[in-house]
Amino acid sequence: MFSRTEYTSPWRTPDVEELGKLARDVFLKEAVPNQEKWDAQKHVDRGFWNTCGDVGMLLPSIPEEYGGGGGTFAHEAVIQEEQAKVDNDSFGFSVHSGIVAHYILAYGTEEQKRRWLPKMASGELVGAIAMTEPGTGSDLQAIRTSAKLDGDHYVVNGAKTFITNGSQAELIIIVCRTKDEPGGAGLSLLVAEVADLPGFTRGRVLDKIGMPGQDTSELFFEDMRVPKENLLGEDEGMGFLQLMMQLPQERLIIAVAAVAGMERALELTVKYTKERTAFGRELLKFQNTRFELAECTTETYAVRTFVDHCVGLHIEGRLDPATASMAKYLATDKLCEVVDRCLQLFGGYGYMKEYPIARSYATARVQRIYGGTNEIMKELIARSL
Repeated sequence: MFSRTEYTSPWRTPDVEELGKLARDVFLKEAVPNQEKWDAQKHVDRGFWNTCGDVGMLLPSIPEEYGGGGGTFAHEAVIQEEQAKVDNDSFGFSVHSGIVAHYILAYGTEEQKRRWLPKMASGELVGAIAMTEPGTGSDLQAIRTSAKLDGDHYVVNGAKTFITNGSQAELIIIVCRTKDEPGGAGLSLLVAEVADLPGFTRGRVLDKIGMPGQDTSELFFEDMRVPKENLLGEDEGMGFLQLMMQLPQERLIIAVAAVAGMERALELTVKYTKERTAFGRELLKFQNTRFELAECTTETYAVRTFVDHCVGLHIEGRLDPATASMAKYLATDKLCEVVDRCLQLFGGYGYMKEYPIARSYATARVQRIYGGTNEIMKELIARSL
């Protein structure tokens, strides 16, 4: 009898697997029982960040000297995958650990790294990055939020939207315009410690089609003063280049989550079609069901191996922006396709919120949008040809 060879991602080394088991236990114990509550309040409990910090789940790929786990991107990826396996789309782990912390690690001074990273690793500080503005979307060069130097402080004015962790974050990297120069030339990254900061206002937590428990907020800055030593980088105007250097990791994080979502959708659907009967036999015994699942399984397997290849390249420091864009675009496009086909096999039940496949369907759609739309990904890929 033919049996498909069990596949294990090559980056899942024993220590990575150990962290994955830890994350799985924490998600099962702390996240799954609270999911309905988090959905209703539109954010995870603030204490969940501290819990994850206490067990070493935050900043796993940041050096130990700054409070992190001292691992590689693989340690970020395994937590992302375990989060997907329990259908949790509320915890903004990837933004906090995989994105914000790495901007500070890459561009921060030694003093900045020692000031902020240990507190992010413990959960004392929750991180966010404020890029998107009303009317800008993927066009980062059109950012209008301004930061004008006034003595020892930057005075920040503007607005941001769609900010993950926005209502809970105490540390926010703001993409702002520090120079009156066109396009990306005048952009800088400024870190604001926003607890009780005058001029800083949090707007509403936004209602979304999916991810109801994820804190996605509006932010407003009105004459908000940030110390000039909070600038990331040696000089003003380096922000656009800094963003371009870090975006490949952000896009790979999205690809990792997408392929994990594909695998989760297939797991749910195979189980359901084995249990559900129609016309006197299991759904899985109908040719259409078998062929649909055969195609979805094959495509998921193919995407998995490509994304794993990209993870390997990134761990080696060899993942280029175009290939990261390929991974993000392909994985998220296929995620939406596979989840849609899986939901169809549930029939009417697939449209009911009580079935996890419905949540998977709603969660999947935004992944073709955030981190740069897939149309932008294709443009970036085309430029490399």
